Amino acid sequence: MGILDWKHWIVILVVVVLVFGTRKLKNLGSDVGESIKGFRQAMSDEGANSERTPSSVQQAGAAVDAPPVIDGQHRQV
Repeated sequence: MGILDWKHWIVILVVVVLVFGTRKLKNLGSDVGESIKGFRQAMSDEGANSERTPSSVQQAGAAVDAPPVIDGQHRQV
């Protein structure tokens, strides 16, 4: 017997349903599901992008390392 028995969980569930209503809880569940799908898709896209060739990564890094020059003067970024 822990701090929260099964009876306590039933009371908490009933209070949550009364406060938020079933429609809001249903929408919340679908929103969380869509967020998880989006997160998984972003992680798989990031994994595909990280498999680039080392030469393309070096070229991209070289472009970022060079400071911008405007009118012959270097500007701080």
